[in-house]
Amino acid sequence: MKAKKLLLTFAIAIIALFSGCAEDDFVETVGICPIVESTIPADGASGVPLNQIITATFNETMNPATILESSFTVTGSAPVSGAVTYSGRTATFTPRSLLAPNTVYTGRITTSVKDVDGNALQQDYMWTFTTGILPRVVATDPENLELNVPLNQIISATFNMPMNPLTLNVTTYTVKEGTSTIGILGSISNSNSDQTFSFTPDAPLTANKEYTVTITTGAKNLAGDAMLSNYVWKFTTLNVSGTPPPPVVTTGGLGFGVFGGNAGITNQGKTTVVNGTIGTTAASTLVTGFIDLTDGLSYTVTPLNRGKVTGGIYAAAPPPGNATKAATALAGLNAATALWNSISPASMPGGVVNPGAGELGGLSLAPGIYTAGSTFKITNGNLTLDAQGDPNAKWYFQAPSSLTVGDSAPSSVVFKDGIGKPGNVYWYVGSGAAVINYAGGGVMVGNIIAYGGVTLSSPANSTTLVGAETVLNGRAISLIASVTMVNTIINVPN
Repeated sequence: MKAKKLLLTFAIAIIALFSGCAEDDFVETVGICPIVESTIPADGASGVPLNQIITATFNETMNPATILESSFTVTGSAPVSGAVTYSGRTATFTPRSLLAPNTVYTGRITTSVKDVDGNALQQDYMWTFTTGILPRVVATDPENLELNVPLNQIISATFNMPMNPLTLNVTTYTVKEGTSTIGILGSISNSNSDQTFSFTPDAPLTANKEYTVTITTGAKNLAGDAMLSNYVWKFTTLNVSGTPPPPVVTTGGLGFGVFGGNAGITNQGKTTVVNGTIGTTAASTLVTGFIDLTDGLSYTVTPLNRGKVTGGIYAAAPPPGNATKAATALAGLNAATALWNSISPASMPGGVVNPGAGELGGLSLAPGIYTAGSTFKITNGNLTLDAQGDPNAKWYFQAPSSLTVGDSAPSSVVFKDGIGKPGNVYWYVGSGAAVINYAGGGVMVGNIIAYGGVTLSSPANSTTLVGAETVLNGRAISLIASVTMVNTIINVPN
C-alpha cells in the first residue's frame, strides 16, 4: 500500500512538472497555472493620465500574501513608490505621487505571485505604457509684455490640449490691475474645442496701467492633469490722453494718411503702424486689424493682425464709428477726389510722355510731370528723384491705368542727396490699382491717389520681423476701393 502511495505521489509530481505549476517539494496540490488576463493601462497604451491607478487582473483567485510591493512593481526613469492591494482577482498598484509626463513606464508581476493552491506565475509578467503630456499655455492675447493694449481688450489663453471648462473660472483665471491683490470682475468663456479660454472684463480697462494675468494649477485637462506651475503674463494698456484727436484738415489737400474709399481698410500683421489718420466712408466693421491709439478702441483685431494708428480712425457706424467720424471721412474723400482730378493728364497736361517706356526703375528724374502710356512700374531697381538742389521741388506721375512698385524683389524711391519732400511727390493712378512691393520690404515715397485699390505688401509677409516692413513715406488713398496692407509702416507727411 505504501508503495502504491509513493507511486501515486511520483505520478502527480511528473504531471505537475509537465503542467508547469508544481512546487519543488512535489507535495503541493496541482491546479491551473495563474496568468495575468488584463491590465489597466493596457500594454502599449499612450496618453495615460498622471494620476493613473495601475491594476492587473488574474484568471483565478490569488494568494493575497504573495501580492506585495516587491512582487508588483512599476518603473519609469526610476522605480515608482506605491501601495499594493488585492481584491477579488485584481491586484492594484496606487502610486504615492503623480507619474511623470511623457514617460514610458513598465509594470511587472514577478513569479513570486501565487494562486491559493500555491501555483506561481511561470514567468514574470511585464507590460509598458506611456503617460500623456501636461497641459500648458501656448499662446496669449495680449502677448506677454505687450504695450498699447486697447481698453476693450478680451484677454485669452490657448492651451496645448482641450481643458476641463469647469476648472477654468474666475478663481483659477484672474486679471489684476497694477499691484492690486484683488482681480477685476469679468466672465470666462471657451472656444476652439475647449483649448482657448477668454476673460471678458465687465468694464473697460484703465488707460496706462499694467495688468497681470494668472492661470493657476487649478486649471486641468479632461483627464484631470494640472499644469506643472501657475502661468503668469503681463501687458500694459494704452496711454490715452482723454482728449479727442485734432480734426482732420482736408480743405485744399489731403488730410488722411490712408483712405479706403467706401470699401474699408485691412491690415494683416502685428508690426503695421500708420503715423497719421486713416478713414473710410464705409462702416467701421470694414476697418480690420487696427487699434486707434488716440482712444484705445480696436477695430477687429486678432493676435496676429494688430496694427496701430497714431492719429485716429474715422468710419461710419456701428461703434466705434459714428456719424461725426463718417462726415469727416466724407470730407476727406471729397478733397482727395478733387486733388486726383486736378493732377490728372486732362487737368495737368504737358509732361514727359512714357519715360523709360513706363519702367521707372533705374532712372533719375528731375522735378516735373511724367505721364505713362498706360502703366508705371518701378521693378528694375530704384527710382531716384533729383531735386537739383531745390528742397521744395515737386514731381507728378500720371498713370492712366495702374502703378506697380517692386516685383519678385522690393524697389524703392529715393531722393538724390536726401533733398526732397515726400509730400511733394504725387502718384495719379487712373482706372486701375496701385500695388506696392508685394514681395515685401522697400521704401516708397509720395502721395498715391488711386481710383481703384491700393495694396502694400502681401499675406506671405505677415510674419515679417520688426525692421523689415514695407515702408511708405506718403499716403495711400483709394477713391472707390479698399486699402490693404501687411506689416507696413506709413509715415504721413505734414
